[in-house]
Amino acid sequence: MGPILKFMRLRWCDRTALLKTYLLLTSIRLGLWLLPFQGLRKLLDCISRPSHPAGQPLESWPNLPQPNPQQMHRRMQMIHLCCRYLPGHVKCLARALTAQVILRRHHHPCQLRIGVAKNPRGQLDAHAWVELKGEVVMGQVDDLGRYTMMSALQ
Repeated sequence: MGPILKFMRLRWCDRTALLKTYLLLTSIRLGLWLLPFQGLRKLLDCISRPSHPAGQPLESWPNLPQPNPQQMHRRMQMIHLCCRYLPGHVKCLARALTAQVILRRHHHPCQLRIGVAKNPRGQLDAHAWVELKGEVVMGQVDDLGRYTMMSALQ
Protein backbone atom coordinates (compact mmCIF):
# COMPACT_ATOMS: atom_id res chain seq x y z
CA MET A 1 0.00 0.00 0.00
CA GLY A 2 1.41 3.39 -0.97
CA PRO A 3 2.07 6.17 1.51
CA ILE A 4 -0.74 8.34 0.13
CA LEU A 5 -3.28 5.54 0.50
CA LYS A 6 -2.06 4.86 4.04
CA PHE A 7 -2.38 8.56 4.81
CA MET A 8 -5.93 8.71 3.43
CA ARG A 9 -6.96 5.73 5.57
CA LEU A 10 -5.99 7.55 8.78
CA ARG A 11 -8.62 9.17 10.92
CA TRP A 12 -9.19 12.86 10.18
CA CYS A 13 -7.59 13.99 13.47
CA ASP A 14 -4.48 11.85 12.80
CA ARG A 15 -4.15 13.24 9.27
CA THR A 16 -4.39 16.79 10.63
CA ALA A 17 -1.81 16.10 13.36
CA LEU A 18 0.54 14.48 10.85
CA LEU A 19 0.27 17.41 8.44
CA LYS A 20 0.86 19.93 11.24
CA THR A 21 3.90 17.94 12.39
CA TYR A 22 5.27 17.79 8.84
CA LEU A 23 4.84 21.55 8.35
CA LEU A 24 6.37 22.33 11.75
CA LEU A 25 9.37 20.07 11.14
CA THR A 26 9.88 21.54 7.65
CA SER A 27 9.66 25.09 9.04
CA ILE A 28 12.14 24.33 11.82
CA ARG A 29 14.63 22.82 9.36
CA LEU A 30 14.31 25.91 7.20
CA GLY A 31 14.67 28.15 10.25
CA LEU A 32 17.87 26.36 11.29
CA TRP A 33 19.35 27.18 7.89
CA LEU A 34 18.15 30.78 7.66
CA LEU A 35 17.96 32.21 11.18
CA PRO A 36 20.38 32.65 14.05
CA PHE A 37 19.69 29.97 16.67
CA GLN A 38 18.52 32.43 19.34
CA GLY A 39 16.16 34.09 16.87
CA LEU A 40 14.67 30.73 15.96
CA ARG A 41 14.30 29.85 19.66
CA LYS A 42 12.39 33.08 20.32
CA LEU A 43 10.08 32.40 17.39
CA LEU A 44 9.48 28.81 18.54
CA ASP A 45 8.79 30.01 22.09
CA CYS A 46 6.04 32.25 20.72
CA ILE A 47 4.34 29.52 18.69
CA SER A 48 4.73 26.80 21.31
CA ARG A 49 3.32 28.68 24.28
CA PRO A 50 -0.24 27.58 25.01
CA SER A 51 -2.52 30.48 25.76
CA HIS A 52 -3.38 31.14 29.38
CA PRO A 53 -5.48 34.11 30.44
CA ALA A 54 -3.32 35.02 33.41
CA GLY A 55 -0.14 35.07 31.31
CA GLN A 56 1.68 32.86 33.81
CA PRO A 57 4.62 30.73 32.67
CA LEU A 58 3.71 27.15 31.77
CA GLU A 59 5.63 25.67 34.71
CA SER A 60 3.59 27.61 37.27
CA TRP A 61 0.16 26.52 36.00
CA PRO A 62 -1.85 24.63 38.57
CA ASN A 63 -3.30 21.25 37.64
CA LEU A 64 -1.15 20.62 34.58
CA PRO A 65 -2.44 17.54 32.77
CA GLN A 66 -0.35 14.45 33.37
CA PRO A 67 1.44 13.26 30.24
CA ASN A 68 -0.39 10.37 28.63
CA PRO A 69 2.44 7.99 27.62
CA GLN A 70 0.49 6.58 24.66
CA GLN A 71 -0.37 10.01 23.24
CA MET A 72 3.18 11.26 23.74
CA HIS A 73 4.64 8.16 22.09
CA ARG A 74 2.27 8.64 19.16
CA ARG A 75 3.30 12.29 18.79
CA MET A 76 6.98 11.35 18.80
CA GLN A 77 6.28 8.60 16.24
CA MET A 78 4.69 11.20 13.98
CA ILE A 79 7.90 13.23 14.08
CA HIS A 80 9.93 10.16 13.08
CA LEU A 81 7.43 9.33 10.33
CA CYS A 82 7.61 12.86 8.92
CA CYS A 83 11.42 12.64 8.90
CA ARG A 84 11.19 9.67 6.55
CA TYR A 85 9.31 11.75 3.97
CA LEU A 86 11.44 14.89 4.10
CA PRO A 87 14.33 15.18 1.64
CA GLY A 88 17.79 14.73 3.12
CA HIS A 89 18.70 13.64 6.62
CA VAL A 90 16.76 15.33 9.42
CA LYS A 91 19.22 16.17 12.21
CA CYS A 92 18.59 15.54 15.88
CA LEU A 93 18.29 19.28 16.62
CA ALA A 94 15.36 19.71 14.21
CA ARG A 95 13.65 16.63 15.69
CA ALA A 96 14.23 17.83 19.26
CA LEU A 97 12.95 21.35 18.57
CA THR A 98 9.85 19.92 16.90
CA ALA A 99 9.20 17.63 19.86
CA GLN A 100 9.65 20.51 22.29
CA VAL A 101 7.12 22.70 20.45
CA ILE A 102 4.55 19.89 20.28
CA LEU A 103 4.97 18.98 23.95
CA ARG A 104 4.73 22.59 25.11
CA ARG A 105 1.59 23.11 23.03
CA HIS A 106 0.07 20.21 24.96
CA HIS A 107 1.00 21.79 28.33
CA HIS A 108 4.02 19.57 29.03
CA PRO A 109 7.04 21.57 30.28
CA CYS A 110 10.11 19.92 28.80
CA GLN A 111 13.78 20.73 28.39
CA LEU A 112 15.86 20.78 25.25
CA ARG A 113 19.27 19.31 26.02
CA ILE A 114 22.35 19.72 23.86
CA GLY A 115 25.47 17.71 24.56
CA VAL A 116 28.91 17.31 23.02
CA ALA A 117 31.46 14.50 23.03
CA LYS A 118 34.64 13.51 21.25
CA ASN A 119 34.32 10.56 18.90
CA PRO A 120 37.06 7.90 18.56
CA ARG A 121 38.74 9.96 15.80
CA GLY A 122 39.02 12.93 18.17
CA GLN A 123 36.36 14.97 16.40
CA LEU A 124 33.57 16.78 18.20
CA ASP A 125 30.11 15.20 18.05
CA ALA A 126 26.96 16.96 19.21
CA HIS A 127 23.51 15.62 19.99
CA ALA A 128 20.18 17.19 20.95
CA TRP A 129 17.38 15.52 22.88
CA VAL A 130 14.25 16.44 24.82
CA GLU A 131 13.51 15.45 28.39
CA LEU A 132 10.20 15.52 30.18
CA LYS A 133 10.38 15.09 33.95
CA GLY A 134 13.89 13.66 33.61
CA GLU A 135 12.95 11.08 30.98
CA VAL A 136 14.19 11.26 27.39
CA VAL A 137 11.19 11.47 25.07
CA MET A 138 12.98 12.41 21.82
CA GLY A 139 16.56 11.76 20.80
CA GLN A 140 17.35 8.68 22.88
CA VAL A 141 20.58 7.00 21.75
CA ASP A 142 22.44 4.06 23.27
CA ASP A 143 25.48 6.12 24.26
CA LEU A 144 23.70 9.24 25.53
CA GLY A 145 25.80 9.18 28.70
CA ARG A 146 28.97 9.99 26.75
CA TYR A 147 27.69 13.49 25.93
CA THR A 148 28.56 16.38 28.20
CA MET A 149 25.50 18.56 28.49
CA MET A 150 26.13 22.09 27.24
CA SER A 151 22.80 23.63 28.15
CA ALA A 152 19.28 22.98 29.28
CA LEU A 153 16.88 25.13 27.31
CA GLN A 154 13.30 25.54 28.47
